[in-house]
Amino acid sequence: MERIAITEAATKVLEQLKEKHGDLIFHQSGGCCDGSAPMVFEKGDMYLDESDILLGILNGVNFYMNQDQFEYWKHTHLTVDVTEGRGASFSLEIPLGLRFLIHSRLLTEEEEAFFNS
Repeated sequence: MERIAITEAATKVLEQLKEKHGDLIFHQSGGCCDGSAPMVFEKGDMYLDESDILLGILNGVNFYMNQDQFEYWKHTHLTVDVTEGRGASFSLEIPLGLRFLIHSRLLTEEEEAFFNS
């Protein structure tokens, strides 16, 4: 079971960014700028530490979330999507006139049991 997924539209943008920038990471911090929007960076451009949790891998790109933010989201399944519009972050998709966003749903009882075992 997975905690995180990605839409086909977001996958296409992610692949475009990988072609241009090489290895990437997603990070969702819940900080300033676009709030809790997922941001994508070139691998190595963002400092990760023990407070960052690897939620999953989306098309070869690790998706991290700060543990404080994870406390709010731990009962949900997340799906990364993309929409038109410029976000207020430093994420690599912003110059394309796009921004990544998260859709969430509560975990099923089966998923909750799996992740809490």
